[in-house]
Amino acid sequence: MRRRLLSSTLVVAVIAVLLLGVPLGIVVSRLIVDEAAAELQGEANRLVQEVGYAQIQDAPIDPEQIEQNYPDRYIQIYTTGNPPKALIIGTEVSSDQAMWEDAKSDDGIYVRVTRDRGEVEADVRARLLLIVALAAAALAVAVGLAIVQSRRLTLPLQDLAKIAERLGSGDARPSKHRYGIAELDRVAEVLDRSASRISDLLTREREFATDASHQLRTPLTGLTMRLEEIVAASDQPVIVREEGEAAIVQAERLTAVIDELLAAARRQRHAQAEPMSVDEILIQQITEWEPAFRRAGRGLLLEGSRGLRALATEGGFGQVVATLLENSLRHGGGVVTVTTNLSDNYVVIEVADQGSGIPDELAPKVFERNVSGGGGTGLGLTLARALAAADGGRLELIRRKPAVFALFLRPANERNRVVTGPA
Repeated sequence: MRRRLLSSTLVVAVIAVLLLGVPLGIVVSRLIVDEAAAELQGEANRLVQEVGYAQIQDAPIDPEQIEQNYPDRYIQIYTTGNPPKALIIGTEVSSDQAMWEDAKSDDGIYVRVTRDRGEVEADVRARLLLIVALAAAALAVAVGLAIVQSRRLTLPLQDLAKIAERLGSGDARPSKHRYGIAELDRVAEVLDRSASRISDLLTREREFATDASHQLRTPLTGLTMRLEEIVAASDQPVIVREEGEAAIVQAERLTAVIDELLAAARRQRHAQAEPMSVDEILIQQITEWEPAFRRAGRGLLLEGSRGLRALATEGGFGQVVATLLENSLRHGGGVVTVTTNLSDNYVVIEVADQGSGIPDELAPKVFERNVSGGGGTGLGLTLARALAAADGGRLELIRRKPAVFALFLRPANERNRVVTGPA
């Protein structure tokens, strides 16, 4: 591209110089020749007047003085009289190089002034050389400007090409380069916006993969515990049957979680919040987690009001409760108590343990992504709060030491409309 810019600029400059320089050279040549002829004509007219004045004064004509006044001239003077006179001054010029002008008076005085045409032609050549030099200088300036302009255009284009190539290779960082050229700056802005969008998409994809792995881990943990119970009670068919049925339920929950993840990947929720039994979900979760608490030598209790119904999705509600129970098992201590009650506007499910609680410096950030106080992934509470909000509820830390988390869900009654979204 740079070569094309240079060649096109040079062609335009050459055409411009030719269109201006050639007529200028012709005009200058004619002006110099015309000026030389006018000068000769003026000299001839003056000589006629000088000779006529000398005749009136009966003074002789001084050839040396005339030659001194008109150097490098071949002068011929003819006067009438009795007898007629002719006066030749200077060196004769060859006819092929002669340039002359005549003048005569009414009383018969005739003067011819001749000069060497080579002097005029030398002056013409000097002026033409000056014009050629100026034209060459103009071309050099044009080439210099073309080089500067081509660099100003091609370097940003090369930079934009590198940015686009980097963007295509997955490096979606906005360059924020600007070049002072409106069109190129608009292209750079579009590339930066595209880079930001791609970066957001990549971030969401990574977060989705991380969230998916974390959400799948909880039901897989429950399923693993059931299978361990089956192995441990292999000689007790009744227990094996009960644990096998529980494992099937856990596998169904795992399928539901996968369905919800696929729905989230398509940016939609297939399941809307609907009235459901709080006791049913809580008993299911306690049944699944009770063996793990028992092996850890800890208790798991369900207290509070029974028979409550709330608006939620089965997968989301169960996942939130499972996350709270898992956190209590891993980071808490003592007996874990799940308490339910009905307030004026919400069904409240509290999960409390008897451990040391959450440090003061960690408590304000406990729901932030990648924040963990015990070597965890830092995703569980973040996802749990997002799932609660998606069902129209909210998840809060209502006490730090010992830790108490509360899940607020909308109560199910005839006046509630089945909708989704944050409370």
